[in-house]
Amino acid sequence: MAFRVLGIDPASFEHLVGLSEEALAGLGIRRYTVDAKPGFPDRIEVRDLELGETVLLLNYEHQPAATPYRATHAIFIGEQSRTRLDMIDSLPEAIRIRSISLRAFDAAGEMVDADLADGAALEPLILRFLARPDVAYLHAHYAKRGCYAARVERT
Repeated sequence: MAFRVLGIDPASFEHLVGLSEEALAGLGIRRYTVDAKPGFPDRIEVRDLELGETVLLLNYEHQPAATPYRATHAIFIGEQSRTRLDMIDSLPEAIRIRSISLRAFDAAGEMVDADLADGAALEPLILRFLARPDVAYLHAHYAKRGCYAARVERT
């Protein structure tokens, strides 16, 4: 079974790029300059940003379903990131090098399963969850801080 890893569509954040610190603060958003790698995983390209790049830390609704699992959390968006990750049958390095909480959801947005795995060993868990007929999509979260990382679905 083939799977696809998707970053977040950058169109939702274009209006934030280049805003002043004051304007960002008014929206509850912070800008940082990347000073460690790994350390600032972008959710559009699903990569650790390079030293010197700028990143926005903002709250993002990654699970909008009208269920008890509706969720938002802090994520990083690279101000230079323009191309949404769309990777088939492979995992980006930003996921492979971290512990991941993988959450399986049905079509209604109800969580039907979840597990933890080292990112380098995540693929069998992805395939096991996607083999279930009740699973519509998966969310990968960076386990240490609980932040949304990417969506995983069948191709």
